Amino acid sequence: MLPLTGCEPAASEAHVIRSLPILVLMVHSRCNCRCVMCDIWKTSESRELTLTDLQPHLDSFRDLGVRWIVFSGGEPLMNRGLFPLAKALRAMDIRLTILSTGLLLAKYAVEVASTFDEVIVSLDGPQEVHDDIRRVPRAFETMADGIDRLHAIAPGLPIRARTTVQRANHRHLRETIAGAKSLQLASISFLAADVTSTAFNRELVWPVERQNQVALTIDEVRILEAELQRIIEDYRDEISSGFIAESPSKLLRIASHFRAQLGLERPVAPPCNAPWVSAVVEADGSVRPCFFHRSIGNIHDQNLLEVLNSSNALDFRQNLDMQSDPKCQRCVCSLNYNQDG
Repeated sequence: MLPLTGCEPAASEAHVIRSLPILVLMVHSRCNCRCVMCDIWKTSESRELTLTDLQPHLDSFRDLGVRWIVFSGGEPLMNRGLFPLAKALRAMDIRLTILSTGLLLAKYAVEVASTFDEVIVSLDGPQEVHDDIRRVPRAFETMADGIDRLHAIAPGLPIRARTTVQRANHRHLRETIAGAKSLQLASISFLAADVTSTAFNRELVWPVERQNQVALTIDEVRILEAELQRIIEDYRDEISSGFIAESPSKLLRIASHFRAQLGLERPVAPPCNAPWVSAVVEADGSVRPCFFHRSIGNIHDQNLLEVLNSSNALDFRQNLDMQSDPKCQRCVCSLNYNQDG
């Protein structure tokens, strides 16, 4: 069992990383959407991770037994060297997932179908709502064209949806599920919008006025709770089959997140072991234990194995008490990975 909270200094050996099943590579620093809940698109600097950057770390990947790599960003398909990098990792028998806005799927459908094991697209609502949130004309239609092309080329390739719940779409979650079905997606998952961290290219925590553009009011939380209850009641088969990825309790936790944001209940950290089983490498080489915690090193200074087990990283893991840590308490994207599963 991996530790989930801090412990005494004598137990630091328990925090040495010898196995890292999951690795997230944020392979491009920019994005082709202008989403209201994210600041990545605001960056003027274009950085990308390439095979040249990661070649010195492939031995670390093998030594750590990396099983699954998730390509994120920004928009991964904007990375000019994406497919040579992905093919090199695929040759190591690593499962590859790409997270995408879907706007470039049609253009790169052949390459995506031949390189990746799974595609996850951002689906923010029915067509009009999705386009408004993405702030890109015809974003839904463009994504749908790419999905159709992938279905035609690789019928067995799982294409899934991920929906970030926020003010602009909290009334439309059942319509979003219907949209996922109309696109013939393999599943859909939901998570609450993060408005309190410095993740996603935020130099500082958003001021209250900016948070309120994305977070919910008390009345809107009540509407969300009713929407989630209807999903639990009306989509029992979809939940039991896994088409809706979250259990009823996890769906209701989304409303609890927004209640805690309003101070109506105490924020509670979800079960998570991300810092012990995964890492996030950003486009500039910075390594984070998860999306939300501070960098513990950089792959341009040390190999990945050395970064993960540096004194800085060991100190972080040993002293992390998730139940009292404010970032963990307000986490919207936890990972509780079973290494034996």
